[in-house]
Amino acid sequence: MLNEEKAREDLQEILKGREYQIYQNDSAGLLETWWNQVKEWFADLLADMFPSLEPSKNFAGTTLTIIIIIFSILLLLLIFILVRNGKRRKTLRQNKPLQTINEMHWSYHKHLAEANKLEALNDYTTSTRHMFLALLLYFHEKELLKARIWKTNWEYYDELKKVNQQWASQFYHLALIFDEVTYGKRVISKDEYIQFKNEAMKWLIEDEELRKDNRK
Repeated sequence: MLNEEKAREDLQEILKGREYQIYQNDSAGLLETWWNQVKEWFADLLADMFPSLEPSKNFAGTTLTIIIIIFSILLLLLIFILVRNGKRRKTLRQNKPLQTINEMHWSYHKHLAEANKLEALNDYTTSTRHMFLALLLYFHEKELLKARIWKTNWEYYDELKKVNQQWASQFYHLALIFDEVTYGKRVISKDEYIQFKNEAMKWLIEDEELRKDNRK
């Protein structure tokens, strides 16, 4: 008991001591110095970007602090987007949309009919898969790309990019959703599926309407 009391007293003496207080002051001074350097760097950067800007005491304080906070948030957001896009590209390079010979031999009309049947049953996950395969085989039929079981969506995107950059970008967007729903853990809602379907049907609807006209 006496040893505990003595240890407590010794600790209090250390905390009151000059060396400890100097250490605290040095730590606070280091952070303040670092923060001032950051503000000075941002002020110089803004001065270079906007030569007409006249720094003031208020600007160097509150306004500059807000700018640094906003910049930091944007930087973190950019890093998040880059990491997420990197993971998405990796997924596109790994997964193959056509899993079996049977899926390859189906016409895009059959995949489209299957997608519509599953949609009526509220099975939007499987319906998304067939809707995407319908689009993929439509592009194959139109010779915009060559569908193969061993190919990934990234390879299809690369092929389509050589034909039409805008179409490739739209396909890339749909391929990301397809991969997230088919291979990931994403649960697609009815509204999300309808939007996915409408984007895919921008290509398919013209051909479907042409087929209907030919039947008349």
